[in-house]
Amino acid sequence: MKVMILCGGMGSRLRELTEVRPKPMVEIGGRPILWHIMKLYAHHGMNEFILCLGYKGSMIKEYFLNYETMNSDFTVELGKSNGIRLHGAAHSEDGWRVTLAETGERAHTGARIARSARYLGDDTTFAVTYGDGVTDADLTAALAFHRSGGRLATLTGVRPQSRFGEIVEDAGRVVEFREKPQVGQGLINGGFFFFERGFLRYLAEDDGCVLEREPLERCAADGQLSVFEHAGYWQCMDTMRDWELLQRQWEIGQAAWKVWA
Repeated sequence: MKVMILCGGMGSRLRELTEVRPKPMVEIGGRPILWHIMKLYAHHGMNEFILCLGYKGSMIKEYFLNYETMNSDFTVELGKSNGIRLHGAAHSEDGWRVTLAETGERAHTGARIARSARYLGDDTTFAVTYGDGVTDADLTAALAFHRSGGRLATLTGVRPQSRFGEIVEDAGRVVEFREKPQVGQGLINGGFFFFERGFLRYLAEDDGCVLEREPLERCAADGQLSVFEHAGYWQCMDTMRDWELLQRQWEIGQAAWKVWA
């Protein structure tokens, strides 16, 4: 089963880091967040990826074109067109198959999926996520939930951590104080989707097709959208504050999304 990762956005709210690179290439612990996302899927046995490129997509292409040599010792024999001999790969990403699809710099999320659909092959079910969010969600269980529901689409619903402390009070006396708790009411779109091929009829290749608007709204109205609730860790990387949080969690060994060995 193939995993589409939406890698084409401008990352304007993280301009301090995305001025010179696409957001999926912003590093956490010395590795692009894109790598962290792919490691999560590979941990669940999903290692065929379609990267939907846009803004500065050439940097993502270069990263994967040079992946083997940048992660291995090698010998170069000059004067030969293919004179590189690797001395054993120093990585655990053997078997990953990565398709890099140019989907346009101005395309929105729905258009990127529609334009990349030609690379799905004969697969009837496929996964989609954004190139800027991590989680410890059980994607194997999410896929099983999607298949058992018999609907065209399943999204992962999460409760993000509040940016502020929560006070429970009684007549001016603080009964309970919790610093930055997980939001208790309502789910938001966590960005980890499973779709059946039939969902593609809701999409268009027009630049203005936004997955999260008319396509998902119509899908829900047709009774074809399920939600897999995830109560554990989830964090997007929209701002410098988000990046600093993820970087700090990695540095102190509290990166809850690192479910792989």
